[in-house]
Amino acid sequence: MEFESPVYHIISVPIEKIKANNYNPNSVAPPEMKLLYDSIKNDGYTMPIVCYYDKDEDIYIIVDGFHRYRVMLEHEDIREREGGKLPVSVIDKSIENRMASTIRHNRARGNHDVELMSNIVKDLHELGRSDAWISKHLGMDMDEILRLKQITGLAALFRDTNFGKAWRPAEQDEIEDRKDEKE
Repeated sequence: MEFESPVYHIISVPIEKIKANNYNPNSVAPPEMKLLYDSIKNDGYTMPIVCYYDKDEDIYIIVDGFHRYRVMLEHEDIREREGGKLPVSVIDKSIENRMASTIRHNRARGNHDVELMSNIVKDLHELGRSDAWISKHLGMDMDEILRLKQITGLAALFRDTNFGKAWRPAEQDEIEDRKDEKE
């Protein structure tokens, strides 16, 4: 029999029939969970949840996609819009192979390259997008945007920023006056 990838057989499964596995080491911080919610709210579910179907229990156990599942559990607006169903891709593997699949899925996502993210912030700024727009649509806080702008080294990215006057270089006579006061 020729192999056919599970993604060619996506099914719609009621969320009540889907359960989390008990071994996933992956966690997502609150800002990224909010971004995932925003992504699903704006784009819909674009990737299926990967599950193993347990025939004895008649449930689907998550291999990958726990946080996409969580979004539906925690957000009534998403659950209602989706009719309480998630897109599921089913794999039929032993528990140890499911565990390995979970880790492979998690690790294969990788990390964002800081320099490339800096260039994206720069490009969006040059397209006229505000820091507030970038923050909202890319799920970044203002400090992260500032750090990414600093990496590009372009003064134009800071032209609309007000900087405080925390200090100014002292004049030589002020320095001498301070010395005199201390003596």
